Amino acid sequence: MRTLAVAINPTAYFGRGREVGPRVVALLRERGHVVHELIASSLDALRAEAAARLDSGVDALVVVGGDGMVNLGVELTAGTGIPLGIIPSGTGNDMARGLGIALDDPEAAVQGMLAALDRGPRVIDAARIDLGAASTGGDGPIAGPGAGSRRFACVLSAGFDAIVNERANRMRRPRGPSRYTIALLVELARLRPIDYRLVVDGVEHRERALLVSVGNNTSLGGGMKVTPAALLDDGLLDVMIVRPLSRLAFLRIFPRVFAGTHVTDPRVVTMRGRRIRIEAEGIVAYADGERIAPLPIDVEVEPGALRVLA
Repeated sequence: MRTLAVAINPTAYFGRGREVGPRVVALLRERGHVVHELIASSLDALRAEAAARLDSGVDALVVVGGDGMVNLGVELTAGTGIPLGIIPSGTGNDMARGLGIALDDPEAAVQGMLAALDRGPRVIDAARIDLGAASTGGDGPIAGPGAGSRRFACVLSAGFDAIVNERANRMRRPRGPSRYTIALLVELARLRPIDYRLVVDGVEHRERALLVSVGNNTSLGGGMKVTPAALLDDGLLDVMIVRPLSRLAFLRIFPRVFAGTHVTDPRVVTMRGRRIRIEAEGIVAYADGERIAPLPIDVEVEPGALRVLA
């Protein structure tokens, strides 16, 4: 018998995954585990409730939802030794996809999670974002976890895809994934290169590009393999840069991202590093689908910071 905290996002996949959380709780209780079901009116309230429950002692934190819920779990468990279980019921579910967790099958996901709990969690990396990069200039070591930092486990976006996210989040209609399609089309009409300054493990790169992504995992947005060679446990982060393209060329290369073959195009540049600084004017970074902060930011890998039940 284990004691599990189960944090549920009832609005996952715009409310269409509402029934998954109660089903997961029921399945875990049927198997004899003590389950603390956590549901709140907002993610901030849910985060506070989950943090309090973890302080009281649990064998694992289980998050039910999409990549935003995974991000909540990563923030709470990275570096603590507390295992993180993931039951996907969101729109993208890219972290679950990267870990090989069953999608659209809560019972299979629960069974796999419990098997991993019995045999021991998988140890993977996390990435830490320094929100004090603008004031520090990025010259010193990244501050430890706290008010001035955030974490992610999947992919950070800092360019066209983040701009689309910003627009979609400001839109009230339509509800559902089509909102992002509309936002993409609107921003595509405004497509412009961005002037970046990147520093990867101390080496400066000046780039005029459409976007920059930093991946600990391979995909975002429901299977778009932006950093297809990324490994969750190699102690490195993958950087992907898309240099200027016409709108037509962008539309031609975009479908290739679902197979990860876009990286063979000469206008797509990839590199790896442990620490990455990203600077650009007027760009807000997103990570695991969550709004993080305006650039500049510093990102650093935290090898082996996460224990996941996968």
